[in-house]
Amino acid sequence: MLRYIDERLLPGELRIAETRDWQTVVQAVKCLAVRGAPAIGLAGAAAVALWAAYDGTDFEAAAEAIASARPTAVNLRWAVNRAFGEASGLEGGARADALYGLVKLMEAEDEETNRAIGEHGSALIGSGSRILTHCNAGSLATCYYGTALGVVYSAAAEGKVERVYADETRPVGQGARLTAWELAQVGIPVTLICDNMAASLMAAGNVDAVIVGADRIARNGDAANKIGTYGVAILAKEHGIPFYVAAPFSTIDAQLADGSGIVIEQRAANEVLPEPIEGVDVWNPAFDVTPARYIAKIVTEKGAFSPEELEARL
Repeated sequence: MLRYIDERLLPGELRIAETRDWQTVVQAVKCLAVRGAPAIGLAGAAAVALWAAYDGTDFEAAAEAIASARPTAVNLRWAVNRAFGEASGLEGGARADALYGLVKLMEAEDEETNRAIGEHGSALIGSGSRILTHCNAGSLATCYYGTALGVVYSAAAEGKVERVYADETRPVGQGARLTAWELAQVGIPVTLICDNMAASLMAAGNVDAVIVGADRIARNGDAANKIGTYGVAILAKEHGIPFYVAAPFSTIDAQLADGSGIVIEQRAANEVLPEPIEGVDVWNPAFDVTPARYIAKIVTEKGAFSPEELEARL
């Protein structure tokens, strides 16, 4: 059985959903009940494990259905491919047991990775910092601890964080519903702002660093993250504020030369316009791509690198 937080209900209700059905997990990923690149990767591996335990038919078709649930985040296909490899050559209970063990291992690895990201990222944060973040890249987006918020948590533990500003993150409100709630739960001072307030906040001198997560990073350092991140990066550059991307190495797609090859997921119109208006079309991309030239450092579990350093390492 897989247990997960249904993030659509936060912050009003903290509900733990349970399922033995791999197809329910796929739907949870598609509808954002489970979201965040590392978390949907783990959910994908867990879905493969549930398939092995309770279904067992047409492995390749099931794996493809799981891996394609959301196209932008590379972690999902990476995790499904890892599970596929683990199950290769096994049948029945042996296959189910091996996949269960893999998922538990990946959970432990995810927390270890995130804590390492937090440690490397904290070294970039000065005392008394005011940090702006966009979308949610915390415990809710991972198995535990978080990537961008992992940096915040590590820096806060060292007494470096004065305040976090959380962009609302339209149209689904991940910053308003998830990041602000998550930070408040652990007592880190947090202020919620609308997305279009970031420029004024920076101009007033109230932001010392920007930290965001990523769903896919190309070899040259171009990074896809929740829609609106690109604009925040431009604003940070204009105001001389360092812009950091925090993500595990599993988010890096070394096969992609640059961000132009990143597939951008298109979401439903009703996320923007709940009631349709005749004659009005809606464009609702879930992500945008921040060019590497706007990124000061990409923080990974193996260290913090400039985009040029990361490409050389790859």
